[in-house]
Amino acid sequence: MGARTKARKRALDLLFEAEQREINAKDLLDERVLAPVTPAPLPEYTAVLVRGVVDHWRTINEALETYARDWTLDRMPAVDRALLRVAAYEVLYVDDVPDGVAVSEAKNLATELSTDNSPQFIGGLLTKLSEVKSSIVD
Repeated sequence: MGARTKARKRALDLLFEAEQREINAKDLLDERVLAPVTPAPLPEYTAVLVRGVVDHWRTINEALETYARDWTLDRMPAVDRALLRVAAYEVLYVDDVPDGVAVSEAKNLATELSTDNSPQFIGGLLTKLSEVKSSIVD
């Protein structure tokens, strides 16, 4: 598993945990940086992703809700919500990650961590965001 793939997985884990605990993901990130729960330190890219998702929370959620056909965020599995937020941040705001890479990484993580239908759903939604991102972000 590549360094950025590991960082994405850690970001997904933090966003998932923060939602389950009903706390701000940035606060959880800061907590984990100060008092790590694993021997390996958090990758810097994990921090970039978590902070980016939180900074653009409203825009990301609105985009996901708008382009997820007949699916609200609340209806999605929690792991899919976290994964979509990380990947949507990369697609919409990270210029040095090609959209196709962000989509592919998200689909791979969904295959590993979520339902059988999640990879196709996530791939389709993120591909749509990639196509319309100029209308979402300035």
